[in-house]
Amino acid sequence: MDTKDLLTIGDVVHRSGFPHSALRYYEREGLISATRTSGGQRRYRRSELRRLAFIRAARSIGIGLEEVRTALQSLPDERTPNKADWTRLSKAWRARLDEQVEALVALRDGLDGCIGCGCLSMTTCRLVNPDDQAAAMGEGAQGLPAALRRPPVHGR
Repeated sequence: MDTKDLLTIGDVVHRSGFPHSALRYYEREGLISATRTSGGQRRYRRSELRRLAFIRAARSIGIGLEEVRTALQSLPDERTPNKADWTRLSKAWRARLDEQVEALVALRDGLDGCIGCGCLSMTTCRLVNPDDQAAAMGEGAQGLPAALRRPPVHGR
């Protein structure tokens, strides 16, 4: 491999916008890879920038790291995602995104019903939740659409 195709961690931070800690984390998680110089310094192939762009795009639409990992593992070894890969993979995520959009629109359109009176309390609201009937529905914000009640995805 030509050394001009290798980037330092600083170069990758600058080009990708990810902090050093995220690059090290993604490397530990097997999402990207680096080689080491004889002095132990990381060197990344230029193509890792595309993998990082893929990770950023997927994360920005709410795709968790496990799904990102699975998507990247579906590619031939060492290959970076291309436009055709993104098209194929994003089709699988489209239905979930559509569901989330619908849920967010419903949430947006229903916001004034909850806070219009100014009480800001679902526990004591006599109109929306008399006698705290919502408590029987379970923990968390049960009034939110299911797509917005998914547990948070941990990781970067």
